[in-house]
Amino acid sequence: MCALILSTVMSASAQTAIETPKFFDNWYVGVGGQAVTPLDFNKVFPLNGGVAVTLGKQLTPVFGVNVEDNVWFGSHKNGSHLLGVPHFDGIEHNAVRANYLGLNGTVNLSNLFCGYLGAPRTFELQTVTGIGWFHVFTPNASDKSRNDLAAKTGLNFLFNLGESKAHGIYVQPAVLWNLTNPASAHNNVAFNKYGAQLSLQVGYVYRFATSNGTHHFKTYDVGAMQDEINRLRAELAKKPTEITKEVVVEKVVEKPVPSDGVTTVYFTKGSYKLSDAAKASLDKLGENGVVDVKGYADEVGSEKFNQVLSKKRAKAVADYLTNRGLKVNSVNAYGETGDIVARVVVVSPTK
Repeated sequence: MCALILSTVMSASAQTAIETPKFFDNWYVGVGGQAVTPLDFNKVFPLNGGVAVTLGKQLTPVFGVNVEDNVWFGSHKNGSHLLGVPHFDGIEHNAVRANYLGLNGTVNLSNLFCGYLGAPRTFELQTVTGIGWFHVFTPNASDKSRNDLAAKTGLNFLFNLGESKAHGIYVQPAVLWNLTNPASAHNNVAFNKYGAQLSLQVGYVYRFATSNGTHHFKTYDVGAMQDEINRLRAELAKKPTEITKEVVVEKVVEKPVPSDGVTTVYFTKGSYKLSDAAKASLDKLGENGVVDVKGYADEVGSEKFNQVLSKKRAKAVADYLTNRGLKVNSVNAYGETGDIVARVVVVSPTK
């Protein structure tokens, strides 16, 4: 089973653990439109319009990070200004008035205070805080553009849609602070209303599919898993700690066979291999003479099997005697149908 994040999120009923995501898991993209006006409200209308694009990643169900780019259009009349740059009548107006590129951190307040439920809620509240860069296109022949350090603080109201919660609509009010605006504290870094913008952004967000088959973090019920482990341990404790294997040594049952000058060789069940005792019995026959060899089997096994087995037993004995110098007159196999029903080979002198 995959690794679990060390930190756990407490839900109302049980303790849960979050699956460790891979690098390409829990990414999302957002696009939206926005209206912007100076925070000093000197001239609220007409509003500056713009578009925003966001690429982000949820590091945990609570904390995330994203990169966003905002582009604002228009150069309004009636003395309105944007980012501390007033409108200059009679000077050319730029279609793109300013650009903000920022790196933000996000905190999901819904999951932080209410716990993660294994999937995004229908409604979530997040904070957005970051730092960035303002690039301002000024309608001034001597100063065509200006770059300023900037920051962002805001809230993100996210409405998740669909069963998979892959899609969402967000509403994001925020303040974009121009920290090095020329009109502010002699160009020193400062948070104030000079050049700060109040922004309202509305847009669409899409969560990409993750490696766990969903569009969000996967959770495990630690309590249920622990209960299952305890159950298995209890079952294991009921079983013997040692398994004793009984080894049964088969005894060769030697049934009485005729003893009129014959030699009887015994075999184990299902075997045609000569044992040391069998070889010792055959060695007593010497190295001269002519003999007949007859193979038999017991009642265990099919008739066909026993016939083949008795033939192999007879051949094994005949080969052994031949190698010793005896002449084998005949080799016969009777299976279990002969006059003897036993795992034996009978060697008798040829008459």
